[in-house]
Amino acid sequence: MARAQDELLSTEIVNRGMENSGPYAGSLSFSVRVRRGIAGFPQLAPVFIVIFSAQIGNLFIWQDFCPRCDPIGALFMVGLLGLIIYIYLDLSPRSTYLVDFACYRPPNELKISKDEFIELAKKSGKFNGAAIEFQRRALKNSGIGDETYMPRVVFQPGHKITLKDGREEAAMVMFGAVDDLLAATKIRPRDIRILIVNCGILNTTPSLSSMVINHYKLRHDIHSFNLGGMGCAAGIIAIDLAKDLLKAYPGCYALIVSTEVVSYTWYSGNDMDMLLPNCLFRIGAAAMLLSSCRSDRWRSKYELKQLVRTHRGMDNRSFKSIQLREDAERNQGLSVSKDLVEVGGHAIKANITTLGPLVLPVSEQVHFFTNLLFKKRNSPYIPNYKLAFEHACILATSKKVLDEIQKNLELTEEYMEASRKTLERFGNTSSSSVWYELAYLEANTRIKRGDRIWQLGFGSGFKCNSVVWKALGNVGKPERSPWIQDSN
Repeated sequence: MARAQDELLSTEIVNRGMENSGPYAGSLSFSVRVRRGIAGFPQLAPVFIVIFSAQIGNLFIWQDFCPRCDPIGALFMVGLLGLIIYIYLDLSPRSTYLVDFACYRPPNELKISKDEFIELAKKSGKFNGAAIEFQRRALKNSGIGDETYMPRVVFQPGHKITLKDGREEAAMVMFGAVDDLLAATKIRPRDIRILIVNCGILNTTPSLSSMVINHYKLRHDIHSFNLGGMGCAAGIIAIDLAKDLLKAYPGCYALIVSTEVVSYTWYSGNDMDMLLPNCLFRIGAAAMLLSSCRSDRWRSKYELKQLVRTHRGMDNRSFKSIQLREDAERNQGLSVSKDLVEVGGHAIKANITTLGPLVLPVSEQVHFFTNLLFKKRNSPYIPNYKLAFEHACILATSKKVLDEIQKNLELTEEYMEASRKTLERFGNTSSSSVWYELAYLEANTRIKRGDRIWQLGFGSGFKCNSVVWKALGNVGKPERSPWIQDSN
């Protein structure tokens, strides 16, 4: 009963932005929105089913079956009950299931240590002494280990990265991830009706999604989408798009491929604002198979519960915090603003403020509401998000960013373990990072039935996106995993 009441009466904290005037100028302003749902047919159908089931039970009491049974009436009742069940299943919202996912692990010959990175950067002749020293310090403080993967072509002296280099890297990581996914799910390529590929920097003609279609000979009427320029947050955007498409085309499969092509993010100049991505980004890709078919629930690993997207592009500082641009020598690279940590903090706060009422227990919501109403605005109450999720997969960008998020959300080391281990082992693989983190949890058999997993991604724009999954069963150690040494 309490759950039903929660569904009919729900609260949402709405972030109204900064107050421009008055006694609270410069402070965040919030309002509380209360929604009351109206019970429609999907809510009332179970009641009708129970009533009609009772009536049929009365018709078929064994002791006096013969004298009381009216075959025509019984047939009518059974048909009506079947019709109600059909309409109920047809009108009730379909869940979105994550059948399975796979993360690509590059070959061992592409492994690179921090010392080797600096040596190759020196030999390339593309950086001056100050740029080399900056990258050395950045690597030392990045949280990245000595077994991440990089294409060696970026270090070749005198070599200018070509479209061929980008296509070859994209094909290697995308097809590697999809091959593992198809092998794990036993899904035939022709059964895939929706394809979404996201890659921030490399955008080719034909598109990367067309490369996947051509390689796997997908069906001619596939609904194909290619998301570009959306940064590290694009993976969750792809999930949101797939969810909507599965509602429009129920009962089919959606394939999502999330990657970033490192050779195209590489910067070969000496502008300090553009050198940081060199030190953080590494090779990686993930492929996910989603379904809205109810019969796939038994074989799926997770069910999508909540998805919240936040975009701060209306603010100029946020919009310019991460940009692809050229330096004075016309070398292309990603420019990272010094305001990034502050800008990212505002975006994350706005996102979790919207997410909180959807996932937090009522007691935490009450504490948060009362704090907003009665306490000082310069010391806001931080909800205990550990009560909302059993696991967190926070985009593995850098040690500094993870430290700030852990401090501000008061998360324990256990909640941060997957993110820190992924950053150390695979580096920042952009939009696929949160999937390497979930793969880490699976490889260590941490996921139990009913566990809620929070994936948090953020990137250029500036965007911050959250998705919450619920485990449909105990997830054992997978046969294929980037964390299992013999999976290559």
